[in-house]
Formats: sequence, structure tokens, C-alpha cells
Amino acid sequence: MEPGSPSPASAGLSKHRNVGARRLATPPTILVLDAKWRRLVPNAERVAARAAVAAGGAGTVVLSSDRAVKALNGLHRKRNKPTNVLTFDLGGGFSEGRAGFLGGDIVLALGTVLREAASAGRSAADHLAHLVVHGALHLRGHDHHHVGDARRMELAEARILSTIGVPNPWKRR
Repeated sequence: MEPGSPSPASAGLSKHRNVGARRLATPPTILVLDAKWRRLVPNAERVAARAAVAAGGAGTVVLSSDRAVKALNGLHRKRNKPTNVLTFDLGGGFSEGRAGFLGGDIVLALGTVLREAASAGRSAADHLAHLVVHGALHLRGHDHHHVGDARRMELAEARILSTIGVPNPWKRR
């Protein structure tokens, strides 16, 4: 992808409201590109928006299909398979945890999200919230390529999810 090219969701800008020294995220735009999200994940749009705000925001959360995410994953990461979540920074590139990103797009694959939730014994809504938080943390510069970084990211995810009543996905049941 060329530097400065628009992200797949063409969201444009991350939304934040300044209050004193804190930046409070406002709800992202939620795009439902696969209508099955509404049928298979109760309150999917509300869950995604709430998780994004809790994690510091995102410009757009795209609720899509495995097929669409597979195409994006192949185009941007040269991996010809669907993945649960992809993040794109405001500049339009794939976000690999580089510091300084304040927003962008989070794209989720319904089939993968449902399979992972069932495999982990978690609700699809809780897994969706977890993946939106995960994507938002990537946009804020977090990554999980090294053990210490992965642990810090897991702790941040658990802390953020607890603020919205979602169980810790890393805690063994």
C-alpha cells in the first residue's frame, strides 16, 4: 500500500475529544459489511463501539466476513488466509505495533471470530470486545512479537476489558 493512501474503510480521522490533559475517545464509526454479524452476535455494533472507546478509540470498526479479511490479509500482509482482526493506521498502512498511532481502522472476520469464541468457550460478544480492544491497542503502538511485549499487551487487554464487564480472556477457566 502506498504511504498516505486511504485505509480500506476510508474512515479518514480518529475521533477524540480533549478534556483537560486527557484524551477521551468518542465512539467509532461501525460499518457492518456482513449482515450476519447482527444475527449471530447480539448487539455487535454496540459491543464493538464500547470496546473501542474503552481502549482509547479507533476511527472505524468494520464487521466483515472471512472472505473479505482473507483478501485484505493477502493484499497487505501476503498471507492468503483469513485472520480474526486486522488494523490499519490513519496513513493507510498495516499497523504492526509501531509507536505513535492514534487511530485507524479495525477490521474483523465473522467466521474466524465465531470459531475462536466457540473453541475458547466464550461468548461471541465477549470475543468481539476482546478483538476490538486488541486492535485498538495495536493502533496505539502495542505488539505481541516478543514474550514481554505479549504479556504487557495481554495485561492491558484484561484491564480494559474489565472496565466494560468482559471476563479476562487470558484467565484459564
